[in-house]
Amino acid sequence: MGKTSVLDDTRRKGYICAHQTLTMSQKPAIPKGTRDFLPVEVARRTYIFDTIRKAFKTYGFEPIETPSFELSGTLLGKYGEEGDRLIFRILNSGEKMKKADMEALAQENLPRFANSLSEKALRYDLTVPFARFVVQHQNDIAFPFKRYQIQPVWRADRPQHGRYQEFFQCDADVVGSDSLIYELDFVQLFDEVLTDLKLPSFTIKINNRKILSGIAEVSGAADKLVDITVAIDKLDKIGEEGVVKELEEKGVTATAIERIKPLFTFTGSNANKLEMMRTFLASSEIGIKGIEELSFVLDQTAEIGLKRAELEFDITLARGLNYYTGAIFEVKANGVKMGSICGGGRYDDLTGLFGMKGMSGVGISFGADRIYDVLTELELFPEETSKGLTLLFVNFGDKEQALCLKLVRQLRNANVSCEVYPTNSKLQKQMKYANDRNVKYVALIGENELQNGVVQLKNMSSGEQLSVAVDQLVDFEWNV
Repeated sequence: MGKTSVLDDTRRKGYICAHQTLTMSQKPAIPKGTRDFLPVEVARRTYIFDTIRKAFKTYGFEPIETPSFELSGTLLGKYGEEGDRLIFRILNSGEKMKKADMEALAQENLPRFANSLSEKALRYDLTVPFARFVVQHQNDIAFPFKRYQIQPVWRADRPQHGRYQEFFQCDADVVGSDSLIYELDFVQLFDEVLTDLKLPSFTIKINNRKILSGIAEVSGAADKLVDITVAIDKLDKIGEEGVVKELEEKGVTATAIERIKPLFTFTGSNANKLEMMRTFLASSEIGIKGIEELSFVLDQTAEIGLKRAELEFDITLARGLNYYTGAIFEVKANGVKMGSICGGGRYDDLTGLFGMKGMSGVGISFGADRIYDVLTELELFPEETSKGLTLLFVNFGDKEQALCLKLVRQLRNANVSCEVYPTNSKLQKQMKYANDRNVKYVALIGENELQNGVVQLKNMSSGEQLSVAVDQLVDFEWNV
């Protein structure tokens, strides 16, 4: 008995050592579809967030925050079949694991089995949690309620260029009004933010879900609205042949497909497209209603004007999310191989899913991560987002360090970012550190400088060096 115990203990220790060795030999990694951000990247992302936040505030939106995860029932069934598959579920723990529906597993009813294993899920977007928020806090907010929210979301999508499993959304929504003035505001918000970010050329695509409903109705396939819109939304990715194939697979009749086909090559000015659609949808009341709503936004935008954006009526713009009921938006950066960088639309019945009927809503989302990639590719980030520390004091020893620490205190009180190198290392090592930190100026205070009450400042970009009196250092023009 004793020998067996010793043997088991030896095996256990051997396993632990082997596991530790294997773990130590593996390179650290992060999950696919996620990223670490270096200081310069964080500075650039902050620049994007600040630009968006400033515009949101200017347009009268107020900030809120919601939890990173919601109850599964809050999210599931709100994004369509494709969206549900991309929701990250959180596995139950402890005693709750005993609630697993083993009968469902035996019957290979995997969705039901998955639901029994998970009561919570990471949020897929910010809009559905916002709808839940409005219903839950309806007595604490004033309507129309205008909110903005800048937080991360998660989607179990296949990682690729411009598509991540964890990313930030920057949303603005209005609930409690069906006025088309807000659609007009959102078009201007897209234009305002992307112009402020110096994006040279971008297109705001707009459509209306009522128009798509009218198309399904006129084609004789009103019951296939979702299948038709999901397929049409993929036109730029899979082409006309791919869309037709998907429609056939979804059971859309050949007659309906033939009636829809002319829309795949829909061209001309916005005015021409509207006129053609009025004719196409003449027999559809809901379709004509969509045309009227779209005409208001297009006409008023033309009257007010945009700074840089091109506004385009795109009949193939559908967006797969089930909750859009009116205007649909999508924004693309021209000349860049990237999907949409912004999107949104009206979702009149969304809060009804949580028991609050008759609450109209409309909102948009800026895809900050995709915007980041576009600005990086086009080299549009301002120079200041790449700047590091303003001033580094070289450390020559205890006496010099004592003065440097006093000066650092004064400079920080004047909002100058600065620090003292922590040790009296070789000058070459300290200067390399300054270069690695992208320091703007290096301050040198040696024995001679101590005696004369001066600081030698070296501009690390130009190499220029000048002498500045210690008592005048705070007033130096650091931003020149």
